Amino acid sequence: MKYFLLLPLFLTSIFVSAQDDNSFIETYPQFPECAGIQEELQENCFKRNFTSLILEKFQLPEIVSSENYRGTQTVIFEVDEEGKFMIVYQDAEFDELKNEMIRVFQDLPIIKPATYSGRPMHMQFKMPLRIPLNNNQPILEEIAAEEKAIIAASENDVQKEKVKEVKKPGIKKQPDDNYVDKPISEYDLIKSEKFTSPRYTSEINIPLSHEFYGRFDAEFNRIGTNTHAASKPLLFSEVNKYYNFEAHRDALLQDRRSWGGRKLWNEHLIRFQTDKYWFTLDAGFDLQLGKDFNDNKHSFTYNNTRAAIIQGGLGKNLNFYSVIYENQGRFANYYNRYAESIRPAGGDPAIIPGRGIAKTFMNDGYDYPVAEGYLSFTPSDFLNIQFGHGNNFIGDGYRSLIVSDNASPYPYLKLNTTFWKLKYTNTWMSLRDVRPEVTNSGSYRTKYMANHYLSYNVTKRLNLGFFESVVWENDNDRGFDLNYLNPVIFYRAIEFSTGADGGNAIIGLTGKYKLSNQGYVYGQWLIDEFSSGDIFGGEGSWKNKLGFQIGAKYFDAFKVKNLYLQAEYNQVRPYTYSHNSFVLNYGHNNQSMAHLWGANFREFIGIARYRWDRYYGNAKIIYGKRGFDFENTGDKTNFGQDIYRTEDDRALENGVEIGQGNTTTSFYTELEAGYIVNPTTNLKLFASFIFRDFNPQANTINTFKNSTSWINVGLRTDIFNWYFDY
Repeated sequence: MKYFLLLPLFLTSIFVSAQDDNSFIETYPQFPECAGIQEELQENCFKRNFTSLILEKFQLPEIVSSENYRGTQTVIFEVDEEGKFMIVYQDAEFDELKNEMIRVFQDLPIIKPATYSGRPMHMQFKMPLRIPLNNNQPILEEIAAEEKAIIAASENDVQKEKVKEVKKPGIKKQPDDNYVDKPISEYDLIKSEKFTSPRYTSEINIPLSHEFYGRFDAEFNRIGTNTHAASKPLLFSEVNKYYNFEAHRDALLQDRRSWGGRKLWNEHLIRFQTDKYWFTLDAGFDLQLGKDFNDNKHSFTYNNTRAAIIQGGLGKNLNFYSVIYENQGRFANYYNRYAESIRPAGGDPAIIPGRGIAKTFMNDGYDYPVAEGYLSFTPSDFLNIQFGHGNNFIGDGYRSLIVSDNASPYPYLKLNTTFWKLKYTNTWMSLRDVRPEVTNSGSYRTKYMANHYLSYNVTKRLNLGFFESVVWENDNDRGFDLNYLNPVIFYRAIEFSTGADGGNAIIGLTGKYKLSNQGYVYGQWLIDEFSSGDIFGGEGSWKNKLGFQIGAKYFDAFKVKNLYLQAEYNQVRPYTYSHNSFVLNYGHNNQSMAHLWGANFREFIGIARYRWDRYYGNAKIIYGKRGFDFENTGDKTNFGQDIYRTEDDRALENGVEIGQGNTTTSFYTELEAGYIVNPTTNLKLFASFIFRDFNPQANTINTFKNSTSWINVGLRTDIFNWYFDY
């Protein structure tokens, strides 16, 4: 049995309540019967044709009729940019009513979409449906009457204009372009056009995620490309020339027609775009539940992160990005112990590595808010300027010995200059020393770091990079020393000119050689202090504070598509990154700005990654030899691992070697498998397993033999690297 449906609501709400004022619309959604009619009748024509289709197709479910039900069913729907009718939301007491409405909408034709400035746009409507339906029959007559009234008013206006022309003959006065003869609503003109994913061609940073960067590493480093991959994060615009982000994302999209389905599986939560600006807003998550099988005190580990992520562009040259995290968590015992061992002054219980200072949550957990963001300005094709709060990374490997992203976010100003075969990166940072020994009047000690990194493509296969860095503090109230703003001068010269302890300078060299389009080798060489006489003297002087890295990557390994293999070796000699002054170490918030193990170590790393459609898997193995201090019983007990200890307390002058002191072997393996829920936001459902074995020569308060088996399942928006391999 067919019934009249929805009719009284069309005139009062369905076609206007979701849009309030339709003055921004150039053309309404059009059925074929509405083509060519005058503009004033487009809305009514759409109402009449839509109403007729609903009356023809909708059948009231028997359960609703039999119970003599009276109530309201609310339906929000839209006509999208392709002219398809799509239900966004339904609210009804009976599922049968919802199912019938879905059936009717699936049977509706595709029509011409609404347009604004000549561009197709989606238009949304709200439809409260009153039941019973037998009171709706007169509505078509009301629609027809309204159409007649519009036509009559239009004809009357035409007649009035003719009378005016007769009464006022002569030359017409030309309209003044600055004169508005009737009120308009600028607010209602602010409407989104078709969203074209401008992020992928913008100057927004690609979030630091080893798994995500591994997807385009091969394309970005093909033989003959004039690219520079070491200075990270990279911009979407510089990578999109070689790797089509949108095409790869679109290949993963699912056929989701409902609003909720599209937002969860395919799209940004909120997106807005005009020809002048755009922005998106997303909710981020890191919801984890796990078990440390070696922790007998707690049943579970957990992390509860909610985040708001906003990014966009204003014009062609200015982009912005901001994310605010609210976090609570408790982790495996070894990780909790390390977080508490680097606690700041002031009574807070821990610093969550890579995130920030934490306060106590529910007695045995941590609450640690984090905020990151930046402005990215590109005044020319050669220069990008960023000012923000976040992390940076320099290198082609999993680790970096010169600048890594394992420390807490920090304020920075960065200039990337790219031309010819060069990319030159200048970064200035404000860092904190939060130890009780240096805290003054309740505030943490401020220090500054400035970096230069020059990347040069020597040939189509070989890339070399030259790095220098200096750390200085606000001694003698000099604040940010303007000497270090010079983007080309050598920092070592300034360090000498400002005094013996004016700064702590480090230099380094990076290199990469492309063996083929399927792989390359890379490396780093770090010099904190270099004494040629001591090196060639063969006595193993403590002054030879050096480190180096060598590694290789293999893409589509063994002809298996999307199989990524990586091997890496790192070693850093004792006392590297430390300084004879108390503050001028290479650290921030009690964490290293380079390798997360500090110094006095060597490690081997093996990594495998695989992707298929939305599924992925990672495997990582790390074996290392590390040298810690014994119990601190006085002076001369520093064996060179802790970069925050002054090198004046060194235990040895000569015979210094890696692993000295409390020699410790460390084994770490991590397996992770997951499913990419939303490829646009990189939301992942995952499960992971971590095994860690830590075996020192002697047990101390913070360094003692322990073994950990830790399993986790979770839902995570993967937009930063979180390291658990301490």
